[in-house]
Amino acid sequence: METNKNNRRIALIPAYKPSDSLVGLVEELERRGFSTVVVDDGSGEGYDWIFEDCAYHATVLAHRENKGKGAALKTGLRFIDRSCKTPYTVVTLDADGQHSVNDAIRVCAMAERCLSALVLGCRSFSGEDVKVPKKSLFGNKLTRTVFRLSSGVDVSDTQTGLRAFSDRHVKRMCEISGDRYEYEMNVLMEYARQELQIREVPIETIYLDNNSSSHFRPVGDSARIYKEILKFSASSLICFGLDYLLFCLFSALTGSVTVSNISARVFSSAANFELNRRLVFGSKKSAGRSAAQYFGLALFILVCNTLMLNLLVNITPLGRYAAKLITETAMFFVSWTVQRTFIFSNKKKERGAS
Repeated sequence: METNKNNRRIALIPAYKPSDSLVGLVEELERRGFSTVVVDDGSGEGYDWIFEDCAYHATVLAHRENKGKGAALKTGLRFIDRSCKTPYTVVTLDADGQHSVNDAIRVCAMAERCLSALVLGCRSFSGEDVKVPKKSLFGNKLTRTVFRLSSGVDVSDTQTGLRAFSDRHVKRMCEISGDRYEYEMNVLMEYARQELQIREVPIETIYLDNNSSSHFRPVGDSARIYKEILKFSASSLICFGLDYLLFCLFSALTGSVTVSNISARVFSSAANFELNRRLVFGSKKSAGRSAAQYFGLALFILVCNTLMLNLLVNITPLGRYAAKLITETAMFFVSWTVQRTFIFSNKKKERGAS
């Protein structure tokens, strides 16, 4: 385990139309030994006085127009990378008062003990004393499930904005895609993809006024968060439709479940490879190498698919068409995980030391 207890602590706060409680937060951070960077993400003239008051206790950066939380975080990280001497630890906090300074100190302490880890301050969403707005509870459960199924990593609070990491992570954070709320999910996906450490620290669950200060847009921002897996799902759905139609056609012509399944999969796999390589993952790896890996996976899934399909047809009361639907659903997340992590990955795998 690498440690560094003598480094500087920097708090980074992206803010869009914040309340005046932001001033009290930066004052307390200053008293507790943090250097603070606040990014005004195009809040407008009506909020200038809040950022002017913050400037007595923090460095304030500004976007002329709203660019999104991810863009604000990266603006602050680039400033920190240019301006701050290492070693240091960065902790990101939301501007809406949902993170306490005590919890910021705790996640920083963990990041200072584990320099290779991304440390998440994770809230509890159960218990008699925990009152979570229904939309926030549902959103957290949904993103946690999607993240676990798509990455193979279980994180208890994927939507937390309280995150800490050492200076060695800053450049990587600046390169991760996403300008709005999807950025924080993309960070988790990238760390899971590269098998980098993600650690958790329990923190207080705070929702002020039923989370009314949140600027999260349920439809648009959720679509951005789930964009990658939605693209993969769309590609898989299109090719599943092709596969299913061909299966029905070949089944009618040959009467053989096995021959029909294999023939349909050959055509649908070729279509799925091109869609995933070009549109879903935007892979920059050579097509030949990716194709070899993809069709190796396709062969493995075909074997599993055919065995499972025949098993369901022969030992259950399900018909062949219902069995086909169940089998394809079971294979979906296996294919997603392997393609995203290995076949169409654009970066070399890195491992962080603990």
